[in-house]
Amino acid sequence: MPVKFLTADKLQIFIDRLLASSTVFSPSNQPGNVIRYTQANKPEDICIDYVNSDISPKELFFPQTEELFSFDQTDEGIDLRVQTGYKPKVIFGMRACDVKALLTLDPVFNSQWPDPHYAKNRNETIIICLACDKALSTCFCNTFGIDPVAPEGADLVLISYGSGYIIEECSYTGRELRELYQDLLTQEYVHLEKIKEEKRKQLSEQFVHHVSPSKAKETMDNNFELPYWDEISRKCLGCGICTYVCPTCHCFDIFDYAPEETTGSRCRCWDSCMYGDFTKMAGGHNPRPTKKERVRNRFMHKIKYHLDRYGIEGCVGCGRCIVKCPVNMDITSIITDLGEVK
Repeated sequence: MPVKFLTADKLQIFIDRLLASSTVFSPSNQPGNVIRYTQANKPEDICIDYVNSDISPKELFFPQTEELFSFDQTDEGIDLRVQTGYKPKVIFGMRACDVKALLTLDPVFNSQWPDPHYAKNRNETIIICLACDKALSTCFCNTFGIDPVAPEGADLVLISYGSGYIIEECSYTGRELRELYQDLLTQEYVHLEKIKEEKRKQLSEQFVHHVSPSKAKETMDNNFELPYWDEISRKCLGCGICTYVCPTCHCFDIFDYAPEETTGSRCRCWDSCMYGDFTKMAGGHNPRPTKKERVRNRFMHKIKYHLDRYGIEGCVGCGRCIVKCPVNMDITSIITDLGEVK
């Protein structure tokens, strides 16, 4: 079948023109050998030869800290100014797990009661995905039915093949974008599905973890109190790093910042359900007073609660929490352990 093909040497021109016409964010190498998504100003800023970023692109839609509105006290009353500085952008190089993570966040922030800040960022962003060629030993996106070669939710997908990339459009927006660069593309006749299947097979052989979330969920459905939670929570430090690198975690706090008596702003920042004060109420009661309750809530949210509420799992198998946890708490081991509870 005919496909649109972008040669490796034309990729540079493609990126140059994309940067000239759009605000582009992409994975980039940062100090400390950290890969995260930043604004690209030149092609050299973009990291293409990577497996997955250390920090997910979630912060481009749900920033770590953002101003919701500012306020001034005047003689006439309170003057409110809502943040409106959202610019259309293109994200180049996202992986399938991170695209699926956005679909996981959508029902939280952009569904029945849309959050205007998230919705603006989400609706005015074009996603160009890089199909995976390699899997880390911590990757397990296949557990949740995510296709690392044909990701759901992208606008355009680049699939490496031969001396370049097959360009596959996945939305009307993706088609419009592809047509802007039609002069850079050639038409090749290949068996696209066969190429995808071969890549899936290669990746499947690299996946180390093969777990069954459905079995773990069945245990969670029928057992809220388990001695197992006491056991695994003992080694948790409560540092919250798992929630900060997770592409689907969305706990937040809201605070007012008023440097002067008559002016200030209301801001939202990331928080973590792994912190003891997160659920502490004004009256002093805390429904999750110990690490056991907090650890249990985190994993039940990933495997059960989000699925029950929105019909989609709260985990995408990116493996970042496995990599970053200082005491090696492994969500795949926990899923396996819970699936074996009798």
